[in-house]
Amino acid sequence: MGITRQRARLHSFLMTPDDLARIIFERILEVAASRGVSEDPVVTALSTADVVLERPKNREHGDWAASIALKLAKPLGVNPREIAQEIADAIASVEGIAGVEIAGPGFINIRLSAASAGTLAQVIVQAADQYGSSLAYRGIKMNLEFVSANPTGPIHMGGTRWAAVGDSLARVLQSQGAEVTREYYFNDHGAQIDRFARSLIAAYQGQPTPEDGYGGAYIHDIAERVAVAYAHDLSTLPADEMQEVFRSMGVELMFGEIKQQLHDFGVDFDVYFHEDSLYETRAVDRAVERLRELGVIFDKDGAVWLRTTDFGDDKDRVVIKSDGQAAYIAGDLAYYLNKRERGFDQNIIMLGADHHGYVARMMAMCQAFGDEPHVNLQILIGQMVNLLRDGQPVRMSKRAGTIVTLEDLVEAVGVDAGRYALVRSSSDSQLDIDLDLLAKHTNDNPVFYVQYAHARTCSVSRNAVAAGVTREGGFAPEMLDHETESVLLGALQEFPRIVAQAASLREPHRIARYIEEVAGHYHRWYDKCRVLPLADEPVTSLQCTRLWLNDATSQVIRNGLTMLGVSAPERM
Repeated sequence: MGITRQRARLHSFLMTPDDLARIIFERILEVAASRGVSEDPVVTALSTADVVLERPKNREHGDWAASIALKLAKPLGVNPREIAQEIADAIASVEGIAGVEIAGPGFINIRLSAASAGTLAQVIVQAADQYGSSLAYRGIKMNLEFVSANPTGPIHMGGTRWAAVGDSLARVLQSQGAEVTREYYFNDHGAQIDRFARSLIAAYQGQPTPEDGYGGAYIHDIAERVAVAYAHDLSTLPADEMQEVFRSMGVELMFGEIKQQLHDFGVDFDVYFHEDSLYETRAVDRAVERLRELGVIFDKDGAVWLRTTDFGDDKDRVVIKSDGQAAYIAGDLAYYLNKRERGFDQNIIMLGADHHGYVARMMAMCQAFGDEPHVNLQILIGQMVNLLRDGQPVRMSKRAGTIVTLEDLVEAVGVDAGRYALVRSSSDSQLDIDLDLLAKHTNDNPVFYVQYAHARTCSVSRNAVAAGVTREGGFAPEMLDHETESVLLGALQEFPRIVAQAASLREPHRIARYIEEVAGHYHRWYDKCRVLPLADEPVTSLQCTRLWLNDATSQVIRNGLTMLGVSAPERM
């Protein structure tokens, strides 16, 4: 076989984790048949999902490790190392597998050939921005509700964290085929809006902020803008008319600021749902009627109750109070039913830490409608964010007065650093953000570290063209056999699995941590393996092949940053 034909065959072969799991599963069935246990319940219940592959901590142990033999041994009454060896012998001759060893009590360590592993570079470059995407959630309509800050002031850091995490999660879910609607619940119904209006009036009249009102320079800004926009003498209006003017115009202006700040932060919503509409359209009444039809509504002491104790809640909940006023949960019932009537299969709500005790009743509500808790309704709880400067907490905003806001974060470190810092840690843990660190252009700053790696890949590509190194010059994946190349390729291969996991667990921070690892592997490879020829050296197929690997790394980092809503600069 000529070298051209041989390389063409090698280029067409790529051993993915899914391929390897399928091969091992098929060989397990063959081993089971040879032992006469193919009809054993343990064997018949197996699937490729049971063949879990992990990266060995020590890469000298191979590219992948499988522990399936430990799972099979006891039910089948055999020694785990014995059955592991049988599986190893069965897969050793498979094309793309360079070696198989048994370790410990029965782990199967698998090493792929350099050609099989290296082909991935070409696959990634050709897949471009689709690498990491899938159709796993195709046909699923998801409603993702996040931020939903009251229109009574700027977005505080808790809401800002949800803005970054929520938008990133939407991007991740969309990459897996889901039809995602970003929704903002516009809370324009209730006492807090009246307090906001009274605060604006006090500022307009030069009076102290009401005891239960809102303070901060933004209140004076909004009050002044209302006065200018109204274009008449507000002081001549009766008190109730003045209250309505400041309520309606003040909320509109404040919410306009919120939307603009979110847009500047890279977050836009498909739907802004007004809470008032639930009451204007009798949505609460319809929800009560529906639940009464389902037999979970009862009347007691002149009030209307939802029997949530039937579904795990600690007590039944009043929906309509004895005075005819709707209780707080009434809006939740109407809103959830509205989402389901709009055709959403899964409704994800992102709430602050102060709502943790609210989850049980919400899941009871979901089940009362005949739906499945944690499937049709999913609730994510986020923890607090603390901004630090000089090691000390940043206590208050220049504009908001009592809180630190999205605007303050962006002013301090910019959109990219702000978003990345908020999304790179699990949202169910409290987060401390060091503003001084995020402002540094050093490797200690995680967003700089990742963006710099991407910029470096782009620099290598530009310089390669100038030096005559092109991807068209050749691709010989079997030549990517340096230790750093094996590690980098192994990491790049993980991207689809990491994205799928981030989508399944609703944890976009996994992508941030992953691309930081990729950046580290790339920098180490860059230090050890040259893409560009030295001086008058001729261009070789090795250099052209390494350019494929460089560009594949660039693509993966760019895809990861895009899913987090962070830019991938080509120069820094």
